[in-house]
Amino acid sequence: MIDTPSLVDQYCHGVLRTELGLGTFEAHLGRTAGPPAPGTTFFDTQTGFAVRRWCPPLLGLEPHCPPAHYLARRRELGVLESGRRLLRATGISTYLVDTGLPGDLTGPPEIAAAGMADAHEIVRLELLAEQVADTSGTVDAFLANLAEAVHGAAGSAVAFASMAGARHGTALAPEPPGPGEVRGATGRWLAGRPVGGPLDDPVLLRHLLWIAVASGRPLQLHVGVGDPLLLTDFAAATAGLGTDLVLLHGYPYHRHAAHLASVFPHVYADVGPALAHTGAGAAAVLAEILEHAPFGKLLFSSGARGLPELHVVGAQTFREALGRVLSGWVADGAWCRTDAERVAGMIAADNARRVYRLTC
Repeated sequence: MIDTPSLVDQYCHGVLRTELGLGTFEAHLGRTAGPPAPGTTFFDTQTGFAVRRWCPPLLGLEPHCPPAHYLARRRELGVLESGRRLLRATGISTYLVDTGLPGDLTGPPEIAAAGMADAHEIVRLELLAEQVADTSGTVDAFLANLAEAVHGAAGSAVAFASMAGARHGTALAPEPPGPGEVRGATGRWLAGRPVGGPLDDPVLLRHLLWIAVASGRPLQLHVGVGDPLLLTDFAAATAGLGTDLVLLHGYPYHRHAAHLASVFPHVYADVGPALAHTGAGAAAVLAEILEHAPFGKLLFSSGARGLPELHVVGAQTFREALGRVLSGWVADGAWCRTDAERVAGMIAADNARRVYRLTC
């Protein structure tokens, strides 16, 4: 079996600092805002089954134990100790943490300490703009402060992340908006925005993207539920400018994301969350991704948020899926073992170290 002993989690969030009951815990396993089907729970998903497979042994229980038994053991150990045990068992050596989600989540220093790993911050552009808007009373002040804030964040963060695709769809106009267009959109947004209101104006979302492109830091793009191929024009417009684009959460359009990574030298595809969501079927999904993208253009991530269990599931599902696919090709004589191990290392960690300029 081809193994990947060290991982760089190129996109994740912090974990909750609070104890969770059964209902609250299982809500974090679902991908929808609503409740599960009547008479079921979100443990009845590929993610839920994967949690029950991989996580109980890390807390001293049998695999596949009932959820109530697992959560009782979790409470017995306490949120800090259970989090440490889970994170330290992932084999993740470096976390890149998007700090843009609300809630009582740990930041990069805390997740680094809990996991005995390194951690770096990813700055979410829309949250940064919203924070600037809360302290900027005029259009001129907002635009000047926004440019300064992005420049300042570029000095410490390893990447920017954008929710433009999830908030307004991936069919945004690809070119940067003109100064007059930006000023007009800013004035309308500031005038109509309640304090703390989200940024969803398409002109300002495009403006943010292009400020980030100018920074030279890698730009992670949340595809949301849209087709990544709708980003083709934006990818073409940013080619040759020195900023890498990383497509996040492309499933079920994972082949399309991999295709864009094969066409544009500066476009990369994230493979992690698609595998975590498909669980026992992850090897088939990964094989489809590997059909399209050059192996140097694929990056592992867990995409985990809230639960340290999701970091475990992301890491273990990726390892197992990659091991099955590559070992099968070696067994068939299509690949040699040396090449399989080299490619595994690239996707697991080396590609991320190159893209994000990590020294660890």
